[in-house]
Amino acid sequence: MPAPVMLITGASRGIGAATARAAAAAGYRLALLSRSAEPLSTLVDELGPADAIPLICDVTDWSQVSAAVERAEDHFGQLDAAVANAGLSVETSFLGNGGAEPEQWRDMVLTNVYGPAITARAALPALVRSRGHLLLTGSAAGRGIRPGNLYSATKWAVTGMAQNIRAECVGTGVRVTIVQPGRVETDMSTPTRHEVPRLRPADVAEAVLYALRQPASVDVNEIVVRPTGQDPLR
Repeated sequence: MPAPVMLITGASRGIGAATARAAAAAGYRLALLSRSAEPLSTLVDELGPADAIPLICDVTDWSQVSAAVERAEDHFGQLDAAVANAGLSVETSFLGNGGAEPEQWRDMVLTNVYGPAITARAALPALVRSRGHLLLTGSAAGRGIRPGNLYSATKWAVTGMAQNIRAECVGTGVRVTIVQPGRVETDMSTPTRHEVPRLRPADVAEAVLYALRQPASVDVNEIVVRPTGQDPLR
C-alpha cells in the first residue's frame, strides 16, 4: 500500500515546516506550498525530493491553489490529507491607536479567510476520493475577544468555516479538524516587554498528527493547545 500524501500550505516556515517534518517522520509523502521559493527548496532538500515536492503558490489565488492541488494528486496519485495552514498577522486598531494602516489589512483577511476557504474547495474533491482528512490552522485568538484585533476576527471566521465544512462533508467519509494554538514562537510572534509562555511550532505539529492518527471512525473536530501558563484570556 502506498504511503499517504499530505498537502500543506504555508509550509516553508513555522508551523507549516514543523508539520512537514513531523508528517515525513510519520511516513507521509508531501506536497509543500509556499510563496517563498528558497526556504521551501531547502525544506524539500532536507526531507528528500523523492518524498516531497515544492509548489510555489499564493493561497489567495484560486488558479494557483487549484493547480497546486491537481499537481500534487497527479504526482503522487492520491491526496490523503490537506493542512490549510498559511496565515498572516498584522497589528490593528479600529480607533487608529497604532498598528498597521488599513491598506495592509486586506492581505491578512485574504490570506487567513479566503486562503483556507479556497484550499478546502480545491482539496476536498480529492479528499472525498480518498476518504481523507482536512485540517485548518485556527487560533486560540479565534475563541475570545481581543480589543481592536482583526487577526482574531479572521480566526473566528476559520473556526466557523471548519464547522460548516464538516457539516457539508457528512456522509463523504472526510474528517475535518481545526487546530487552535495559543501563542506560538514563530516569525509572526509580536515582541513583548515581558517573557510570555509560547508553544514551539513542533508542539502544534504534534496536535496535527494526533488528529490524523485516530481511527477512520473518529473525527477530532477541534483541538485547542496552549503553552502551560498562558493567560486564559489570551
